[in-house]
Amino acid sequence: MNKRTRRAVGFCIGALGLACTAPGRALGAEAAPARPNIIFVFTDDFGYGDPGSYGGGFVPTPNLDRMAREGIRLTQFYVAAPICSPSRAGCTTGMFPARWRLTSYLQTRKGNAACGQADFLDPRAPSLARLLKSSGYATAHIGKWHMGGGRDVADAPSILEYGFDECASTWESPNPHPDITASNWIWSPEDKVKRWDRTAFFVDKTLDFLRRHPDRPCYVNLWPDDTHTPFVPGPAMKAKHGGGDDGNGEANFKGVLEEYDRQMGRLLDGLAQLGIAGNTLVLFTGDNGPAPTYGRRRTGGLRGSKLSLYEGGIREPLLVWWPGHAPAGHVNDSTVLAAVDLLPSLCKVAGASIPAEVAAVLDGEDLSAAFAGGSPVRTKPLLWEYGRNTVSFAYPKAPADRSPNVAVRDGRWKLLVNADGSNVELYDISADPKETRNLAGEEPNTAARLAGEALKWRKALP
Repeated sequence: MNKRTRRAVGFCIGALGLACTAPGRALGAEAAPARPNIIFVFTDDFGYGDPGSYGGGFVPTPNLDRMAREGIRLTQFYVAAPICSPSRAGCTTGMFPARWRLTSYLQTRKGNAACGQADFLDPRAPSLARLLKSSGYATAHIGKWHMGGGRDVADAPSILEYGFDECASTWESPNPHPDITASNWIWSPEDKVKRWDRTAFFVDKTLDFLRRHPDRPCYVNLWPDDTHTPFVPGPAMKAKHGGGDDGNGEANFKGVLEEYDRQMGRLLDGLAQLGIAGNTLVLFTGDNGPAPTYGRRRTGGLRGSKLSLYEGGIREPLLVWWPGHAPAGHVNDSTVLAAVDLLPSLCKVAGASIPAEVAAVLDGEDLSAAFAGGSPVRTKPLLWEYGRNTVSFAYPKAPADRSPNVAVRDGRWKLLVNADGSNVELYDISADPKETRNLAGEEPNTAARLAGEALKWRKALP
């Protein structure tokens, strides 16, 4: 644990105690009605090219397209990692996940050790939910967690320790809900709620939580485990798209995506029925790139996939639906916004203060103006790492999609390099988002500067 992270740990121990003894004291009750509800929809293994508004053509996605039509569509949003656990830690903490020793998906203790990572996210880390809760928000985590718990990790902290009042989660968590965990695995045919109904189950839980807290602003993580393989559509969708038994098959994927879009429509309609649509911010994105990509169609032609630091593994759609605040039909092609920015940005939206000790260690920055139609410019570079060895980490099957294991995005430039300094690749992402032309030889000064920055950062990680 480096000095920067130790400072965050020291402060957050105290902040956790304060949140437990005096919740809701940071702002007076009179401020609560004007503060928006916030729903963060974090889709599993979602492709940049999956929704119609981003060029997707697998199935119509009228409800996601409605969010784009009635709100904002950002085209340069990045997650913190090309795989689920560290990606989820990045948006939770506002910090690059490797600072908290999360480098791959959390698995068995033996597997975690082989990846050089912890068994769960340290509950003393900064937490968006905890900051919002301490400022008066009612908080809930509904859906996939995957930041500790499951398999043979039986001592992971409860989700509630990260600042949530309530939770309903999957097998890969310390708080599995019995209706979706009948067996000792992620899902099974014996589950009370069938695989194809899980997103509906999570949407119902979200709306119920909002219904039960009419006098407080609410923050909800709505983190379904669609659209992760295996693709298991319900009988009607399977018949409609000619699906079969192939859990990776495109026909089954189409059925899952169509049903998933329908559930997003149920969420928006439910907010209207509760009378809170006008004071609710919904952010919709994915945790990492897709697998399979079906010939890069799911990445919108971007190079890479899940498990890759090329754009297809870390660039995701971001839809901002906030009636009366987010201008309808607005497209933001310029702001480079990342998952680590969500903590400071949503605290700004919610009127929740961030103590100086926490703000000093965040990797993200407040870019909340983008949620209201602005085009803020980021001032900090983005950094990633994935693949600390060739044995314990999975990689894309397509050789062209396997990236070097460290990356940095700074302005229009993106550089990738292996941790040993080999295989330097430099791309002008503004002009070449598909990463087809390596400019390292033509721009040696830029390549040297960014490579030095990326490798210095990688060397400083625990």
